[in-house]
Amino acid sequence: MSDQHAFAAALLDPRKACPPGLISANGADPESRFAVYRNNVLSSLINALADNYPVVMQLVGEEFFRAMAGVYVQSTAPRSPVMNDYGGDFAEFIEHFEPAASVPYLADVARLERLHRQAWHAADAEPMAQERIVAALSSPTLAGHLKIGLHPSLRLLQSPFAVVTIWAAHQHQTPVPFEAFPAQNALVLRNGLDVEVFAISHAAHGFIAALQQGVSLTAAIDASNDLDLEHTLAGLIRHQAIIHLLAEQVSP
Repeated sequence: MSDQHAFAAALLDPRKACPPGLISANGADPESRFAVYRNNVLSSLINALADNYPVVMQLVGEEFFRAMAGVYVQSTAPRSPVMNDYGGDFAEFIEHFEPAASVPYLADVARLERLHRQAWHAADAEPMAQERIVAALSSPTLAGHLKIGLHPSLRLLQSPFAVVTIWAAHQHQTPVPFEAFPAQNALVLRNGLDVEVFAISHAAHGFIAALQQGVSLTAAIDASNDLDLEHTLAGLIRHQAIIHLLAEQVSP
């Protein structure tokens, strides 16, 4: 292990000794100064997770959250200096963190919070005028072969829990028990300066996911059972999620 990697490993793990060879310019004890520095780094990373996952912290309480986050940061060094990016796999960590098993929906709430942050920082795109969308979709000869381009901020999540209801309730500090609600799929979308979160049907989730993958409108409809097409398209249009329509090339 290189000196740099040894230093980073010791910085994130309080059980490790101060790396050898460190000196202090003012003559202070290097071990003491390193311990203070390490504590500041760990605290900063835990604070970054708290900022990135506020609803998760509300659900389990600050003390539990900081203890859980402390375990995470000791094994997961930042990959970027941008702290908004830190904790990208925090949901996966929560899913396997045994002390959190009594809150089975916690990992999916973390996933939703991550998508919310990603949507906020996604690229801008001009929504297509609603009249042009409606005109294209109203043409029987054109509509079936269209590919629908969606806003780059749009994100989808499938969950067996009512993650949208839980997330929305905790925007106002109101706890909601997950047992009272069915499974929900989430659509996250930035509309102007606001990131919106919607609960959508399983069929709508599959349909929109297919559109994101570049599937034609006809193929996306065929792959989605029990889809309320008119309602789903109206929602995408109303919330300015459609940025362009492309005619699919059909072989002669």
